[in-house]
Amino acid sequence: MATVITTTQLEGVEKIASGKVRDVYRSGDDLLIVATDRISAFDCILPQGIPDKGRVLTQMSLFWFDFLGGIVPNHLITADVEQFPAPLRRHREVLEGRSMLVKRCRMEPVECVARGYVVGSGWKDYQRTGAICGIPLPAGLQDGSRLPEPIFTPASKAETGHDENISFEQAAKTVGSETAALLRDLTLNIYSAAAKHAETRGIILADTKFEFGWHEGTLLLADEVLTPDSSRYWPREEYAPGRAQKSFDKQFVRDYLETLSWNKQPPAPDLPAEVIEKTADKYREAYRLITGRSL
Repeated sequence: MATVITTTQLEGVEKIASGKVRDVYRSGDDLLIVATDRISAFDCILPQGIPDKGRVLTQMSLFWFDFLGGIVPNHLITADVEQFPAPLRRHREVLEGRSMLVKRCRMEPVECVARGYVVGSGWKDYQRTGAICGIPLPAGLQDGSRLPEPIFTPASKAETGHDENISFEQAAKTVGSETAALLRDLTLNIYSAAAKHAETRGIILADTKFEFGWHEGTLLLADEVLTPDSSRYWPREEYAPGRAQKSFDKQFVRDYLETLSWNKQPPAPDLPAEVIEKTADKYREAYRLITGRSL
């Protein structure tokens, strides 16, 4: 079984941030992003990691950065540890396959969400208002229904807890109308290209979120891209609107936790070995299907 890495500490390298999954280090003017095997649910990090999860997230992002190169530039410098600065190369054993050296960007303070289907918070919004983020939608849609066309539904970035859906007008007030329009158009163009590719692989890309940042006057696609953590991927052959869809993500973890009497507050409960392995298999399968390669 793969070694599970749930935390990193690179001697001699300054750690500047640690999120639910990623640890971020300073490397001169650049950043080193390390995807651990941590997994969170209901905003709590779970005690056990998922084997190969960090590698899947990194390798899928690298696939998509390359695939989307003709649409939008990105912040990647290299993921080849051999090309990392010397202080980082000493940590090859930890970094191999799960790290990226990237340009440091001035990040835009909105999550850029593209939706092709009504699901999740969008479904709740639609049930309540007949719209998603203020965008009116046809009556009679079901949970999981395909939208007439993809929509851009930005969200505010929350330091803690869930991001909050906002309207395009609210996003424009935050980042400026010109930048908001640019983010919307890029988000929908990327989603369209990625959804078409996923369709050829037997997968529905229901929705996804992107982050963008500025580097030397250029807007770059940043952070993770089109991974099972940032996207809803569904097997096309099992898709049926009107119910919850099977997905390539932490579905097994959520389903297990929902059977417990846990109040969804830290500390999170332990995960059984079976749930861990089934979840790991789903992440690996998502990578294999999307890229056509084994991890």
